[in-house]
Amino acid sequence: MNFPYGRVAFFVTSNIHKFQEAKRVLAEYDIAAAMIKMSALEIQDDSLENIAKASVLDAVKKCNLPVIVEDAGLFIKVLNGFPGPYSSYVNRTLGVEGILKLMRDVEDRSAYFLSVVAFSNPDGKEIKFFHGKVEGRIAYEARGESGFGFDPVFIPVEGDGRTFAEMSTEEKNRFSHRARALRKFAEWYKKLG
Repeated sequence: MNFPYGRVAFFVTSNIHKFQEAKRVLAEYDIAAAMIKMSALEIQDDSLENIAKASVLDAVKKCNLPVIVEDAGLFIKVLNGFPGPYSSYVNRTLGVEGILKLMRDVEDRSAYFLSVVAFSNPDGKEIKFFHGKVEGRIAYEARGESGFGFDPVFIPVEGDGRTFAEMSTEEKNRFSHRARALRKFAEWYKKLG
């Protein structure tokens, strides 16, 4: 597969924070990131892959470029994986404080973030998925000013006890779910050209 666009990844998102994280990760592979700021279709589904697939197909129809989209979810063990694929909606409606209320007096705070990056050519015939996961736990209170979404309450196991929101983007990208999925994409994408 050969692309007429050079080594550029077109990232469809309306979330500047996601784009900034992606841009830094892709730069490690000498891949330039171009943000296409638009909202792609985001269906409600129990599968992040199905959500990413619907989004990437909608995005390629709208912009006719080879694009990537990313969808992620926070899966909390004691809540049977809630909010999972519904994390964006739950964050908008309940927010971080709502999750902390649900976790009040809960001892097992195990959780993980899962990210799915989906890539499609403009024809939509080939869709590739790249997954990234990071294990962690839910903090007892929101901490930190960086990041977005549930970053203020997620403490990665591989970290030093800080939440994602207490880390710089560079620190978070060392082991975040999104960075892991994007690195898998970048390794595959570099082999194409």
